[in-house]
Amino acid sequence: MEPSARTPVRLAILDDHELLLDSIASWITANAPDFDLVLTASTWFGLVQSDRFPTDLVLIDFQLQEPVSIEARVRTCRAAGAKVIVLSSLETADDRDRAFDAGASAFLSKALPLGEVMETARRVMGMESSGEPARDWRPLPSGAQHPARPKLSTSEREALVLYVNGNSTSEVAKQMHVQYETAKTYLRRVREKYARAGRPASSKTDLIRRAAEDGHLR
Repeated sequence: MEPSARTPVRLAILDDHELLLDSIASWITANAPDFDLVLTASTWFGLVQSDRFPTDLVLIDFQLQEPVSIEARVRTCRAAGAKVIVLSSLETADDRDRAFDAGASAFLSKALPLGEVMETARRVMGMESSGEPARDWRPLPSGAQHPARPKLSTSEREALVLYVNGNSTSEVAKQMHVQYETAKTYLRRVREKYARAGRPASSKTDLIRRAAEDGHLR
């Protein structure tokens, strides 16, 4: 039986970038009370070996560093009774086909706002909409446009990558062999460029999400 709108859906998230995982988890906890986030994992084995697995629904990052195929991950979750939504920063027809052929219920871009991701989750689970605008959760058509990506200089990109992967501004400066104010300027310019592209990144959480969308996370 599908969980009803009155019964929170037990949700798990698998993403091997822990800062992004924490960001997603915090947003869902604060903004999606119809989901009970009972499990977050940064490794595949951390997910499947948890005593809280299986859940009703699992959000899985397509690009895990572990040598476990997307087919194996999706089929394991499905065999355990969980539905699966695959999130990806790369949207190729082959990747979508692999996810759907393995039994995923949806394949979504990480560029989507989390509100739209959770609207898709509600559709997958047969729940009522929260009333927020929802995006069609079927595979993106061939040639779908990516969000505008700001053109970053080599130094700006290096500072961004270091920062969103857990370094403080001081640590960024040290690793780049520049002054603190220089590293701070690089990061300010990155934020300004994202803002001009219509993709605000004023907070660190926002900046991590923009970096994930554009493939800058390690």
